[in-house]
Amino acid sequence: MIVRAGVLYDGTLEPPRRNVDVVIANGAVAEIRAAGGDRDLESPCVTPGLVNAHAHLEGSGEPDLMGMIAATTPSQRLLRAVENARKSIKAGVTTIRDLGSSNRIAADVRDAVEEGRIPGPRMRVAGAVLCMTGGHGWPIGRAVDSPWDARKAVREQLWAGADCIKLIATGGVLTKGAVPGIAQLTPDELEAAIDEAHRHGLRAAAHAIGAEGIKNALRAGVDSVEHGTLLDDDGIALLREQQGYLVPTLSAPTCILAHLEDGTQPPFVAEKARALGEVMVTNLRRAYESGVRFAGGSDAGTPYNYHEDYAHEVELMSSLLGMTAQQALHAATSVAAELVGLHRGVLAVGEPGDLLLLRRDAGEDLRALREPQLVLKGGAIQ
Repeated sequence: MIVRAGVLYDGTLEPPRRNVDVVIANGAVAEIRAAGGDRDLESPCVTPGLVNAHAHLEGSGEPDLMGMIAATTPSQRLLRAVENARKSIKAGVTTIRDLGSSNRIAADVRDAVEEGRIPGPRMRVAGAVLCMTGGHGWPIGRAVDSPWDARKAVREQLWAGADCIKLIATGGVLTKGAVPGIAQLTPDELEAAIDEAHRHGLRAAAHAIGAEGIKNALRAGVDSVEHGTLLDDDGIALLREQQGYLVPTLSAPTCILAHLEDGTQPPFVAEKARALGEVMVTNLRRAYESGVRFAGGSDAGTPYNYHEDYAHEVELMSSLLGMTAQQALHAATSVAAELVGLHRGVLAVGEPGDLLLLRRDAGEDLRALREPQLVLKGGAIQ
C-alpha cells in the first residue's frame, strides 16, 4: 500500500515533510520517499497512530465509575470494554495501555484483538491495581498489606496475563474517602512491588496525585507517574533525575469540572475535582517547562471522558501546558509509545504501519485529530 501525504509528521520533533509517499509492506513501513507515481490512498496530513498511555476500557465515561462497577456484572463490563476498544481504534488510537480493570477484562480484550476476533488497538494491560486495603481504586484492586504481599500481588497479575503493573501511591478523586493528597501504599510496599515487576520485565506505573506519594513512588523506582497533580519542586527534580515519565491525564479532571452542574456525579467527586483543578495547570505546566518528559494519556473511561475523544487530551496538552501542536503530537505518539513499550510510535522504516490520515494539517490545528479521514493499523484500514 502506498499512502501519499501532503504533510507528514513522523512522531518526532523533526520538521514535517511535504509531498511524500509512505510505502507499507507486510504491515510495516517499508519506505518513505518523495511523492510520485501511483498511490492507493491520499491525505492532506498523515501522522502516526495515537498512543493513549492511560485508559480504562471497561469504563465508558459514566458519571459514577465506581458505582457503575458495583452495579454491573463482569460480562456487562466486558461488553463495554469491547465496544470501547472499537471506538478507540476508530478515533485513531492504535495503541493503548489499560491501567486497571476488574476480572481480567482488559487482558481478555487484548488477547481477542491480537487474535483478530475483535477490532481494537495494540494493548498493554495492568490487570488489578495494587492498592492498600480500602484504598483508592479498591473495586478494581488487589489489596496489599506488606512488602511481601506486594510481591505476591505482582506475581498474581503476571500469572493473570498482565504486561505492566499499576500501583496506587496516593488517594484519588473517584473513590469515596480516598484523599488525593495523602500517600497510601508505603515506600517499602512500593519498592517491593516495583522491584518484583522489574525482575519480570514489567514496567510499573503509579497513580500519584499528592506530592509525598509522587516522591515515594519515584524513590522506589517507578517508571511513570500518573496524574502528578500536586507535584512539587522536589518531585520535578526526581522526575528529571530519574528520566521518568509523567502522564498528566488532563482530560480526567477537566471533564469532571465541565459537568459540575449536571448533578449526576457523586458530590465527593465534584468536591475533590474542584480542589485539584485550582492547582493542576500551575504544577504540571511548571513541570513541563522544567524539562520533565510528558507522555500522552487521558484516563479515558472516567466521568465524561470518552475513549473516542483522545484528541481532546492532545489539545489540552497544548492549550494548558504550552506545548506546540507538534510537541503535543510527539507526546501522544512517540513518547507515549516509548512508555508503553510495544513499538517506537514513529513513522520510520521497520515500524508498524499505524497511520492516521487527516483532512487538514494537525500541526496548524490539533482539532484535525477529532475526525480522522482513515485509520490504519498494521497497514490495514480500520
